[in-house]
Amino acid sequence: MEGSNTTLSSIFILRGLSNVQYLKIILFLIFLVMYMITLSGNALLIIVVRINPNLQTPMYFFLSHLSFIDICFSSTIVPRILVNTLAKDRSISLLGCAAQMYFSLALGATECVILAVMAYDRFAAICKPLHYSIIMSKKLCTSLAAGAWTVCFANSAIHVVLTFQLPYCRSHQVNHFFCEMPPFFRLACKDTLFNEIAMYISAGIIAMCSFCLTLTSYIHIISTILQIRSSYGRRKAFSTCASHLTVVAFYYGTIMFMYLRPRSTYSPETDKAVSILYTTVTPMLNPIIYSMRNKDVKGTIKKKISQM
Repeated sequence: MEGSNTTLSSIFILRGLSNVQYLKIILFLIFLVMYMITLSGNALLIIVVRINPNLQTPMYFFLSHLSFIDICFSSTIVPRILVNTLAKDRSISLLGCAAQMYFSLALGATECVILAVMAYDRFAAICKPLHYSIIMSKKLCTSLAAGAWTVCFANSAIHVVLTFQLPYCRSHQVNHFFCEMPPFFRLACKDTLFNEIAMYISAGIIAMCSFCLTLTSYIHIISTILQIRSSYGRRKAFSTCASHLTVVAFYYGTIMFMYLRPRSTYSPETDKAVSILYTTVTPMLNPIIYSMRNKDVKGTIKKKISQM
């Protein structure tokens, strides 16, 4: 069988993070704890938004979407990391790899867009407070969320098809802990310039446009905040978007570093480190950041705990 010279009917081997036995156990425990925190933290945030009538606002509507994305994003990648960390057989089928790549790309891009929409929501709340309810209507919020999911999942399908049309005749051992595009480009025995250009264009449109929208929103937000005379008013206005700004800086920085840097600078170990940040660390930190800096969320949690 000529399976070593084709992509079809083949398997890939994910080399993972380490082959040192004691490091495997440590990594397994770390990722397991992070995954449990991610699931519980994001699920709790979604429940809190659902049960508190005061949180039925556009900001928390998008925050619920963000938490759901984080749960799905982490669940697409971390279970496979846990299995591969301890298992001797690190193989993954073509279909399994394609599915993992599809959902990770789609969910990662959707998170970019949702973060940008949340920045626009903060712009409307701070810069146009009298028209906020009109600007951020329920219909618009639903349309923005649906558009983000649809566009990003369609975009992901294109990249997965292009990636797995490449011939992988060099090796099927992927020097990564999950199926991501850049490591696959290095395995192909065909020039991947077209795939890389498509990746740059896609990342440029989604990540950079989302980033520019976020940046523009925050320029107006900061300008408006600086015009507030009282220091208390400035702090209160800024506190409503500080959590979001923290998440945006961390997430966009890692995504753009991964998908928009020149091909000559690719490094397997650097790729792994950066990928860990936006696939496992960020989904875990998001609910913590939003909960710790939000009185309504903390108040709802405390109230429910006291009633138990």
